[in-house]
Amino acid sequence: MTEIESFRHNPLIDPTLHIWGWEIAVYLFLGGLTAGIMIVSALIGKRVPAEAQSRWMRWMPFAAPLLLSVGMLALFLDLEQKVHVFRFYTAFRLTSPMSWGSWILLLIYPASLLFGLARLTDQELACIPFVRRSLIALAAWAKTNIRQLERANVILGVALGAYTGVLLGTLGARAAWSSVVLAPLFLASGISTGAALVMLFPISESEHQQLRNWDMAVIALESLLLALFFVDLVADGGKRGHSAAGLFLGGAYTATFWSFVVIAGLALPLLVELLESRRPARASILAPALLLLGGFALRWILTAAGQAAI
Repeated sequence: MTEIESFRHNPLIDPTLHIWGWEIAVYLFLGGLTAGIMIVSALIGKRVPAEAQSRWMRWMPFAAPLLLSVGMLALFLDLEQKVHVFRFYTAFRLTSPMSWGSWILLLIYPASLLFGLARLTDQELACIPFVRRSLIALAAWAKTNIRQLERANVILGVALGAYTGVLLGTLGARAAWSSVVLAPLFLASGISTGAALVMLFPISESEHQQLRNWDMAVIALESLLLALFFVDLVADGGKRGHSAAGLFLGGAYTATFWSFVVIAGLALPLLVELLESRRPARASILAPALLLLGGFALRWILTAAGQAAI
């Protein structure tokens, strides 16, 4: 009998290769959701003046920094050396996706907060507790530069949404993540979930209709990107790519992926929104709720599948 004795002990590697847990999935989901809210809020602002928008739509930009803060808390919990988190902001590395991401996250706070202030009416601004002259002056400056803030929110929203996919896609050693399609896929999913969250609130019918039309187009794009994701794995991933694709096409993640992402997260919401767009009936919360479920399931399953031993 041959006996093998190993003296290596690394709890992050032995006895499994699974390192990232629920924290990363939550961070990726909330990051994409933040990006989607920033983008759809800015695009709505280009079509409808702030004073003509519903109250919930005007306040929606403030949800972006709140959701992002929760996502960054989840990311902080995952960090092994938490006391060194400040080092992300002591340098900028052009070739490092994490360096890009850390600075994008930082820029989103002033951009979204200033954009939110620019959309508030004078009466709503006066309702904010502890309003000072400096805040009123800041809101006045933001109102005069609202078009620039709209562009900044769209650009940063696109950067954040794509970055959540780049963060996984650059880890080529993981076969299920080694696809260039992840960045646009996560961006499209983020826009869809952002629109879905806004549609859960009592916004005006015209705003809901506009968001629904955008969402149906993005769902179609996301479905196409999912198909291209598998094509990319099979065509360029070699044997490892075939094994990674097999996780979703008959493997361990087949049932959960097709049930929660494809059927519940894409097909059913698209069908519901198509029916609602052709009937004058009041929109239900079913489609937005399913889109949020599917967006989270997509990130959860891909995070887990990328760490599967294949």
